Amino acid sequence: MEQHHPSIRQEAVALLDRGMANRAVAERLNVPRGTVSWWRHEARREQGGHGEARRSRLCPVCDERALDRASYAYLLGLYLGDGYISHYVKHRSPSLLVTMDDAWPGLQDAAEAAFRAVFPDNAICRQRRKGCQNIKVYFKHLTCLFPQAGPGRKHERKIELNGWQRKIVDEHPWEFLRGLIHSDGCRCTNWTEKIIGGELKRYEYARYFFTNVSADIIQLFTNTLDTVGVEWRRANAKNISVAKRASVALMDAHIGPKY
Repeated sequence: MEQHHPSIRQEAVALLDRGMANRAVAERLNVPRGTVSWWRHEARREQGGHGEARRSRLCPVCDERALDRASYAYLLGLYLGDGYISHYVKHRSPSLLVTMDDAWPGLQDAAEAAFRAVFPDNAICRQRRKGCQNIKVYFKHLTCLFPQAGPGRKHERKIELNGWQRKIVDEHPWEFLRGLIHSDGCRCTNWTEKIIGGELKRYEYARYFFTNVSADIIQLFTNTLDTVGVEWRRANAKNISVAKRASVALMDAHIGPKY
């Protein structure tokens, strides 16, 4: 993390204490938003018995802390697509990181909003990388919330949902699908030409694609499509296509193009 003069950090903490948002502080002081989030986290930790610092250690699975279930369903989809949990020796807690392309700034904001809803008392940061941003959080109980985490790549190990995760996906199937599409899917426009009445005509039609090399994640995606009444077909082992007009309209109503 880039080093800043202590006076800048002190000014940032003072502004945060007055209720200013991380984004506004970052813009005002011309520092990365992730740095401001980290300063907020450190300030809370230095305060010792602060109530928010205590709550940040509670786990929705182990301690039955309240969980924003819709946001979790969306974040679960993002994690299964473009997220991973890492354990670095120099950090006491593992980190959850989801990578979002700079081509879709709205999706970056949506991912950060989901992080903040699921981890309301933890510091959320963004790491700028070439062509993308990593949305990141540190939390000791990440593997409780995402038991699919494990060594190796996702497609090289079994991926299945626990019972409590299945209940959340059953409650919020569209949020789960939205997370999967926002990570490993797209909405595109295809075209074809047909000769009608001796005249060559061009037809355009929208369709959705979802691509993943994990057969288990593909199965979770298609099972959820079945639940919400979306017709699909398998383009190949790694690609699922939704092209029927009624099904595309249903996907548009709940998901829509990336933004």
